[in-house]
Amino acid sequence: MYDRPKLKIYYNSACPVCKSGIDAQMRKQSACETQWHDIHHHHQLINEIGADLAFARKRLHVIDERGELQVGFDAFLAIWRNSPTELWKCRMLGLPVIKQLCRLAYNGFAAALYCWNRLTKRW
Repeated sequence: MYDRPKLKIYYNSACPVCKSGIDAQMRKQSACETQWHDIHHHHQLINEIGADLAFARKRLHVIDERGELQVGFDAFLAIWRNSPTELWKCRMLGLPVIKQLCRLAYNGFAAALYCWNRLTKRW
């Protein structure tokens, strides 16, 4: 029997922006078996990704189909790479210069979002 590759996605449901994005992603098809792990409700899951809770809340984490940990924008690329309807995003946004710019934008947005969530006492 053929085992489909697996994606393990670690997200923070306490952030309404993150939760909305993950909820939308959950409705999409994947070429991989996808496991969704909410680190807000299950803090112990961060042991699987070797991060502390604060860092895990700041960035999306994915263990990709090759078993490698992807963080931040690279985590999105791993998800899109395995989504038939979003493969084009991975190909276009994964180009070297574009990828670097997207990483910078993601990191800036994620840092601001983390601060906003802390100020609004979501955790």
